[in-house]
Amino acid sequence: MIVENASHLHTGKKVHVIQGEHHVTSDPDVMLTTILGSCVAVCLRDTKMGIGGMNHFLLPEGKAEGLDESRRYGAYAMELLINDILRSGGRRERMEAKLFGGARMFGGLSDVGASNAAFAEKFLRDEGIPVVGGSLGGFGARRVQYWPATGRAQQRTVTDTNEVARLKEVPAKVVAPAAADDGDLELF
Repeated sequence: MIVENASHLHTGKKVHVIQGEHHVTSDPDVMLTTILGSCVAVCLRDTKMGIGGMNHFLLPEGKAEGLDESRRYGAYAMELLINDILRSGGRRERMEAKLFGGARMFGGLSDVGASNAAFAEKFLRDEGIPVVGGSLGGFGARRVQYWPATGRAQQRTVTDTNEVARLKEVPAKVVAPAAADDGDLELF
């Protein structure tokens, strides 16, 4: 069963999750991808059913006017992701998460990345969902690939300055990398 909730760009079995969106699937051939700077992506799955997904949020919380603006915030993004996994047959007590992003992208400004990372960690702790892996913080952009059916995740540092510039201008639409099936994160 696949639950689609946004205008994702599909390329074969890759689903690009852009800022303010999420995707949930149980298809073992689907890989979810995104590129992150200060944004955070939560990769969440039911370990028994192989149902899971990814979201991509810009800010932890805030005052939003309308659905489109609400999608920018972590609180809304987390509720959508969890509820769609539950609607697809997942159970909260079998969920596990991996967190990515939250980098400090600009020196003189407030550290939005740290706020996003802290929000995601606290939200999951409050919900009783264990964080079993990921990579938060740092000073640069990263690409992430996630296979919800197995929990496999992979991250690659983005060093292409054109790609980083695009990240700062518009919602990201990028293909990302993979990790070992035992829950480890593979960095390369």
